[in-house]
Amino acid sequence: MDLDAIFKAYDIRGRIDNGDLDADIVHRIGAGFAVFAAEPRIAVGRDIRTSSEELATAFIDGVRGQGVDVDDLGLIATDMSYYYAGAYSAPAAMVTASHLPLNWNGIKLSLAGAKPVSGDTGLADIKRLAAEPPAGSATTGQIARVEILKGYIDHLYSVVDADSFQPLRVAVDGGNGMAGVVVEPVLERVPVVLTSLYLTPDGTFPNHPADPTRPENLVDLIAAIKKQPHDLGVAFDADADRAIFVDDAGQPLSGSTTTAMVASWFLERNPGATVVHNLICSRAVPEAIVAAGGKPVETRVGHSYIKAVMAETDAIFGGEHSAHFYFRDNYRADSGTLAMLVLMQLLSEADRPLSELRRAFEPYSQSGEINFRVDDVNVIMQVVEEETGGDVNHLDGLTVSWADRWFNLRPSNTEALLRLNVEAPDVEGVAELVTQVGSIITDHGGAED
Repeated sequence: MDLDAIFKAYDIRGRIDNGDLDADIVHRIGAGFAVFAAEPRIAVGRDIRTSSEELATAFIDGVRGQGVDVDDLGLIATDMSYYYAGAYSAPAAMVTASHLPLNWNGIKLSLAGAKPVSGDTGLADIKRLAAEPPAGSATTGQIARVEILKGYIDHLYSVVDADSFQPLRVAVDGGNGMAGVVVEPVLERVPVVLTSLYLTPDGTFPNHPADPTRPENLVDLIAAIKKQPHDLGVAFDADADRAIFVDDAGQPLSGSTTTAMVASWFLERNPGATVVHNLICSRAVPEAIVAAGGKPVETRVGHSYIKAVMAETDAIFGGEHSAHFYFRDNYRADSGTLAMLVLMQLLSEADRPLSELRRAFEPYSQSGEINFRVDDVNVIMQVVEEETGGDVNHLDGLTVSWADRWFNLRPSNTEALLRLNVEAPDVEGVAELVTQVGSIITDHGGAED
C-alpha cells in the first residue's frame, strides 16, 4: 500500500488496475476522513465510472464504522457535492477521477462550507489516519439516501437571472459523464433549444474520452454546431465540474478567454471586486480585470489554492486556464454548469454572437498545454531555467517571462509529466518559444507525450 502514490496536492487519485487504489484503501480513507472531519454526518457521491460504486460503498463503510452518519448522494456531478457541503454545512466526498482514463479513480474531499481539503489543509493527516486506521466506533453510523438535484438547481439560479435569458440554441456534449444528470433539468427553466450529445451517463465512455481539453474530443460538438446554427457549444468532463465552450463559428474558447469574459461580466455588477486567476492564464486575463475596474490576484494552479485565495481576498470569481471556473456565490467552488449559465446570460444581454464578443479578450497567441515525459523533473526544470534566461518566478513550477512573451513549465500533480504553456504576441512567437524550450527538454532525455 503506497499512499504517497495516490495522495496528490489537492485530491486523491490512483490506478485501480495495479492495486494503487482499491476498496480496502478507500475504506481506510473513509475512516480517516471521518476522524479528521469530526462531524456527525458526511455526504458521499460518485461518478459513473465502472469502479465508482464499489469504491463509494467502501468509503461509506469506512465512515460509518467511525459512528458517523452518511448522506448517500448517489450519482452526481462533482459540483453538486460542493453545493451539498456549502448548503448543508457538512463535509462531502466525491468518488471520481475526473477526466482520467478508466483504469483510474479517486476522491475529492470538502469540509463544511465547501472548504477544500488539500495537501496543506488535511490530506496529510488523512493519509496518516489511513495508514494507521483508527479503532472503530461501538456504534455504526446510519445511512440515508438524499436527493439534492432540485436544491442544487435552485441554487444555480440564485446566481444567474433566468428571467433575463433570451432564446438560445445550445449544443452540449456530456461525454457520457455526469453532465447527463444535470444539464437537461437545469436548462428546463430557461428558453433554450438544446442539442444533446452523449448525455446518457455510461461508465465505459463509449463515444470519446470525457476530456474536453483535447481537441479530438470536441470533433462531434463542433460538427453539430456547423451543421445548423447554434449560439453556444459546451463540452463537459466526466464529473462535470469543468466545461470547454465553443462559439457559434465552431471555434473553442480557451480557459483564459472564458475567464476574462466572465470576470468582466461580474465586474460590471460588482465594481472594484477582486478576481483570482492562476499564473498560467493569459496576460489578457489580468489586463481585462484591470480594464473592467477590478483587482487581479494571481495564484498557483489547483482548485484548493484558488479557493483558499478567493476566501482570503473575498474574490467574486476565479478562473483557471484548464477551464475550471469558481464563484464566490457558489461557496467559492468550481462549476461547469454555472459557468455555462453565466455565459448564456452574458450572450442574452449582449445580443451579439460569441465569435464577435471573444475578440476583445484574445490579444495574444497561446500554445495550449504541451506535455513532456521526463525521468527527473527537477533536473530538467533547472536546465531549462539556466538555458532560457528572462525573469524567473517559482510560484508554481518555473515561469520565465520577457516583455512580450512568457512560458510556464510545471510538474503534473496527477501524472509523470512536465506541462509547458507558452504565450507570445503571435503564433510565430509561440512556435519559436515552444521549439526553444522543447528542444532543451528533449536534448536532456525528455519526450513529448
